[in-house]
Amino acid sequence: MTAVDFDAFVHQLATVSGEAILPFFRTTLGIEDKGAGRGFGFDPVTEADRAGEQAMRSLIRSTFPAHGIIGEEFDNVPAEGPYTWALDPIDGTKSFIAGLPAWGTLIGLLKEGDPVYGMMHQPFIGERFFGDGGVARYLGPAGERILATRACDRLEDAVLYTTSPRLMEAEDLAAFSTVEERVRLSRYGGDCYAYCMVAAGLIDLVIETGLQDHDVIALVPIIEGAGGIVTSWEGGSPVAGGRVVAAGSRKVHEAALRQLGA
Repeated sequence: MTAVDFDAFVHQLATVSGEAILPFFRTTLGIEDKGAGRGFGFDPVTEADRAGEQAMRSLIRSTFPAHGIIGEEFDNVPAEGPYTWALDPIDGTKSFIAGLPAWGTLIGLLKEGDPVYGMMHQPFIGERFFGDGGVARYLGPAGERILATRACDRLEDAVLYTTSPRLMEAEDLAAFSTVEERVRLSRYGGDCYAYCMVAAGLIDLVIETGLQDHDVIALVPIIEGAGGIVTSWEGGSPVAGGRVVAAGSRKVHEAALRQLGA
C-alpha cells in the first residue's frame, strides 16, 4: 500500500470505531468492573469498549489478515509478519462513563516492535491527532494543522499532567511529587488527551505509572512527530507501558528523569 492508502485506512479505522462507540456515550449503558476481586480498584469496561474494538478488529482482519493485533478487550492475535496493531477503543473509560469527553480511541501500529504510526480519535468532539514519528497533524473543528511541541527549558516553567496520582504506588507517588513541587502548574485527568496536548504545544510534561502497551503505543509517533519525546522513567522504550514520561522538550524530559530518579 502507498503512504496515502495507509493513512486513509487508519482514518477508516477511526471512523468505524467512532460509529460503534458514540451511540453509547452519555446513555445508561451497562458497566462491568474488571478489577473486582483482583485488588486493582475500580477498572470499568463497557459495551462501547467492546463494540469499538470489535469494529476495528474486523476491518483489520479483512484488510490485513497477516497483521497482529494487541487489544484491551479481546485476546491478542499474533502477527505473521512485521506489523502489529495496538488498539484501545476508549482510553479514559472513567471519563466516558461520567459523560465527560476527555477520552479517545487509540490506534497504533508497530513494525517489528517499533511504533511507526499512531492516532487518537475523539469522535464526540470530532478531533483526530495522528503522526508517524516524523510529522504529526491535527484534524478537527479547528481545521487541519501540523502539530509542534513548545520550547520549555525548565521544570519551573512547565505544565504537568497525570491522570491521577491515586493510581500510583507509594514510592512512585513520592518521586512524582518531587517533580510536581517544581513545575509551574500541575493538573490531573485527561488520559490520552494530555499526551495529545503535549504534541499540540499546550502541555509540557506527562508522568504516568501502570500503563499497558495499548495505552501508549499510538501516542509515541504523535508526540515524536511533533518534536517531543516519550520514554520509560529509566529513559528506555515506553512500548511495554509501565512508568512513562512524555515531554515536549528534551530539557524538561531530562530534568524530570533526574528528579524521578533522585
